[in-house]
Amino acid sequence: MKKSGAAEKKRVRRSSAVVQNGTRDPNSDTPPRKQAAKKDVFQLFAEKVRDHKDLESRWAVLQETRVEYFRGKDFVSFLRNHPEVKDILESDRNLETEDIANALLSKNLLVRCDRVVKTLRPGKKKLSTWPAHLEIFPEQVFSDNDAFFAWTFEKGRPLWQTLLSFFWPVLTLAICLFPVYPHRCKLLILYSCAGVLLLILSLLF
Repeated sequence: MKKSGAAEKKRVRRSSAVVQNGTRDPNSDTPPRKQAAKKDVFQLFAEKVRDHKDLESRWAVLQETRVEYFRGKDFVSFLRNHPEVKDILESDRNLETEDIANALLSKNLLVRCDRVVKTLRPGKKKLSTWPAHLEIFPEQVFSDNDAFFAWTFEKGRPLWQTLLSFFWPVLTLAICLFPVYPHRCKLLILYSCAGVLLLILSLLF
């Protein structure tokens, strides 16, 4: 009798666990791994602006790190001339330029910098428009008055650069192994190179 009673209790516990699992709130479930988290719209906006050719930028050294930066006044004129870029921000598209820049600063997508050399050198009439050395500005707020802003995220490489980085070592290895190629392959490569050279010369002349 004791064994049957213990078995009955185990069945009751298992059945109650099944009921609880079956009626579990779906909102409490963790999302599946296949569902990637939605990317921040400000991150997408920053990547779009950085890749745009109309925003003038330069490279400089910031705390021994090479960074790409732009001027605050260029950022203002860029958004004035390209308001369609702000559509990426969706519900925040109507924000002012200063508010957008401050949001990028708060999300650590930008960092405000200042020139290291703040005095005129002998023979110079004005400070450099694009300084080669920068330092972090104490107040991380946007300004278009002689203010510089550096991108803090890595720039994504285009597909052709990725393919080229894979193809170049393969080509180098193929050139190094040329002496061990079969004789027919050597002749084929030699005639192909001669044909390409002849085509180039014919186009030039």
